Parts: sequence; C-alpha cells; structure tokens
Amino acid sequence: MTNTPQLLKGFRDFYPPEMAFRSWLYRQFKLVGESFGFQEYEGPIVETLDLYAAKSGEELVKKQAFILTDKSGKILALRPEMTPTLARMVAQKAGSLVFPVKWFSFGPRFRYETPQRGRGREFFQCDVDILGLTNPEADAEVISVAAKMYQSLGLSPTEVRIKINDRKYLQEKLRSIGIGSNKMTAIFKVIDKKSKVSEKIFDDLLGNENLGPVQVNQLKNILQNKQGYIESEWLSKILSLVQTAGYGEFVEFDPAIVRGLDYYTRTVFEGWDVKGEFRSIWGGGRYDNLTEDVGSKQKIPGVGFAMGDMVLEEILRANGKYPYLKSNNTCVLVTVFSNELAVSSNKLASSLREGGINTEVYLDPTAKLDKQLKYADKKGIPYVVIIGPEEAAKNMVTIKNMKEKAQTTVKIEELEKMIKG
Repeated sequence: MTNTPQLLKGFRDFYPPEMAFRSWLYRQFKLVGESFGFQEYEGPIVETLDLYAAKSGEELVKKQAFILTDKSGKILALRPEMTPTLARMVAQKAGSLVFPVKWFSFGPRFRYETPQRGRGREFFQCDVDILGLTNPEADAEVISVAAKMYQSLGLSPTEVRIKINDRKYLQEKLRSIGIGSNKMTAIFKVIDKKSKVSEKIFDDLLGNENLGPVQVNQLKNILQNKQGYIESEWLSKILSLVQTAGYGEFVEFDPAIVRGLDYYTRTVFEGWDVKGEFRSIWGGGRYDNLTEDVGSKQKIPGVGFAMGDMVLEEILRANGKYPYLKSNNTCVLVTVFSNELAVSSNKLASSLREGGINTEVYLDPTAKLDKQLKYADKKGIPYVVIIGPEEAAKNMVTIKNMKEKAQTTVKIEELEKMIKG
C-alpha cells in the first residue's frame, strides 16, 4: 500500500474553484493596469542570487530565499520579488525603451517563511511600476492605481486604506532630534517593527540603538504626528494629486511607514485593513538607485508596488466581498444517444463551438441519458442538447434548460440563436 504524496508546506494546489479566483484576480489587475496605460511584462522565476543579495535586504536573501545551484556551480534563487528583475530588464535595454516605462506583471513569487493566514511560501503577486520620473506625479499615479485596484475588487475606504510616508521627510525629522546618518538605517529597521511588537519591546529596541529616554519620546512623538505631512511639499503634492484623481478617501499619512527593503529611497506606502486583522497587506515605494545598482549606465529612478493574492483573498473573505465565480464555463453539453449517433453529436458540438459557444460532448456513448444529465447538473452546465433517432431523422434537437427544468425541440439551425438568446 503506497502513501499518497503530500503537498509541500506553504504551497497550494489550484483546483478549478481556486484557479477561477486566481484568474479573476489577474483579470482585475490587468484591466486596471491597462486603464492607466501600463503594459504587461514578465521575467524568469529564477535569477542569480547576486541580483537579490545587494538589492533586497539581508533578511529577505539570507532567511527567505529559496536557493539552488545549477550544474556550473552558479548560485541561483527562485524570485522572492519582482523589482530587481524589473530593474535588470530596464537596465539591459534602457537605450531602446520609451520612458517613462509603465509596466505591470502578475506571477509567482517564492519566500521561505513561516506559513500563516494570508502568507505562504509560494504566492502570486501583481507588480506595478513607473521608471524614468523623479516627480511626485509618478508616485501619486502608482498610489492611485492601487486604490483603483481596491475598488475593482469591491473594497471601500471603510475596509482598506493606503498609508504613505516619505523616508526623506522622516530622515530630516530624526536628524532634528540628534540621530546621525550612521544610525539611520538601523533606526528605520526598528521603526519598521513598530506595528509588529509591543510598546515596551519597541522602546527596548530603540534603547539597544543607544537612544536615550528623551530621544525615544521625541521619536515616538514624530511617529504619532499624523499632520506632519503639511511640513513636506513632496507629501502634500502627492496627497493632493491622489485627492484630485478621486482616491483621497483611501489614503492617509503615517510617519511610521518605512518599509523593510533596503532599496527604497523616498516615498513609501503600504496597504492596511481598517479592522487591523492583518499586518501590512501589500507595499511599495520609490527606488531611485536600483537600476544603477544592477548595472545600468544611467540612473533610472522608479516607483512601484507589489500586491499579493493570498492576503487579498483573506481580506475579501473577511469583508464578505469574495466573488461568486464559476469554475466551469461550459455552456452546453451535447449528449450521445448511441454509438450510431455519436457522429451527429460531435458534428453539432463542433458547429456550436464555431459559433462561439463553449460546448462539451459526453465521452461515453454507452452511458444512459440519465447519467449524462446528472453529469451536466453536477458541473453546473446550463443547457443539455439531446439528439435521439427521432430528432436526427427530422434534423432537429431537444434542448433542456437545466435550471428551469424545461425542454423544447427545435430545428438544428435555430439552436445557436436560442442558446445565445
């Protein structure tokens, strides 16, 4: 007796219902991205580890990367995120691209982390990026795309928000309380943990960075000032542009948002659920040095975000917004009355397909009609077509509406029009 193979921890099987959601989510992302003028792209799921090592931060590479070695001994990684690949692609063809580059992508990502609600080791993610601009208009558009994606999924500002900050603004505020540039990266990493730990632990972490009680209180006051953006022309402009675009209710300033990845240079933003049931549900920001880091001859600034499927599914379920989706798009089942009439059934099915109607033929000509009808009912196929000897002799068919439990006999040439309504 053999054991049934088990699914790897942190990975998912996509049976037709799960695949229907994934396909629906991709369609929403694609429609929104293209409505703003973004083009779809894709890259390989395997890159050299070096591409991520200097770009994505130590924790992501050392603790979360799926690492493998090819036959030549080169160390590779399954992509944990898309931005370094995007930067490499743009750097390689910078001379032939039309700037600003406005691209989006949807595909699998891999991170070796502890699986939990809304997070797995393989997940699908939508990335939206603009490269080639250094102005706040680009940042505002990317944030607006994210808000529009919320709307396309049926989510409202009472359920989800976008919190934004400017690292440059925060650096200036930290310098004003005596924190030097040499400590800035370490303090940012502590601030990034603020929403994930207790206040005491947060204070202790700041103390570990040699901040005294006065500086700790000053820093906490900075992080609690939700009107601080007024002091920043950059942030004020972004918020104004998003408001003008019609998405202002989704956005709020939060000086505690810094993002954990090392390559962010200025604007940072995260998606949050209003109820607070989840950690940050997606994130993004401005990365002005990344293409230069991967070998571009010119510095190409960029801004973008990544939004994953697993936590969005949980958000939709938690708010009663998970869509009703059909996992079977077959419109008609053509039954096979007998071996002798199998050719007629197949010819009719081909004719319906040519007319743009998704049509399935029952593949066991020896099965009784009742079994074929039950098959259609279980799969949710709305129409069943029957060609028996009497119908075949008159060039007619019987069509059964499975939902209404009604049937009628029509000429074959009238069938397509009847199904389409």
